Amino acid sequence: MATDGQIVRQLHDLRTELAPDGEPPALVAAFATGRGRLGVLAELAAQQQRIITSDRRSLLLLATRCADAPLGAWFAGLADGESAALDTLPALGAACGLSAEAVARPPMPGCQAYPAYLAWLALNGRPVAVAAALVANFAAWGRYCAALAEALRRHHGFEDEACAFFDFFGRPATGLERAAAEAIGAAGLTAPETDAAREYGRLLQAYEQLFWNTLAELPGGWLDERNV
Repeated sequence: MATDGQIVRQLHDLRTELAPDGEPPALVAAFATGRGRLGVLAELAAQQQRIITSDRRSLLLLATRCADAPLGAWFAGLADGESAALDTLPALGAACGLSAEAVARPPMPGCQAYPAYLAWLALNGRPVAVAAALVANFAAWGRYCAALAEALRRHHGFEDEACAFFDFFGRPATGLERAAAEAIGAAGLTAPETDAAREYGRLLQAYEQLFWNTLAELPGGWLDERNV
């Protein structure tokens, strides 16, 4: 029987183990120094429209798979969060020059690998391990989002509404860890669950890195040549 505190430590250790090494993605670093090209974030907003819609359905499927356990409500809460994040995308896209009509851009395979894998996890993954892997991944994603929100305010004068998408995901991961620990319950993360979470987490991190790299490879690159 594991306590909430012990499970939080397990989740924290897994997050530390799976944390990306080294510097943030080049695109995030470019914006942090005022050299990012807003057109890249317009494409990010368009791709996220597809990603969030898919991820929300995947999380609801996970919620259904463990509907009689507290973890079901935890996954459903994440799905509600995806809905809230989706509502913030139009303001981000508009601030980056993306019209409402242009949101329906073609999917970029490198950007859509992450939601495709999450959909696979929703069908085939061990729910406890999926929850642990998501907590670890959201921590890295959140740091990048927080950095972008700060950069857009500092270097581009974005208002709160335009930064709301990155603000939403840029919150510290500690609250999510505590909620996940409570939802996982007294069984905790067994050795098989931890091994599966490690596998899922590594792939989620790899697919997220592919997301950033794909955006960085857009025609014209990620740099604003006026600020290089």
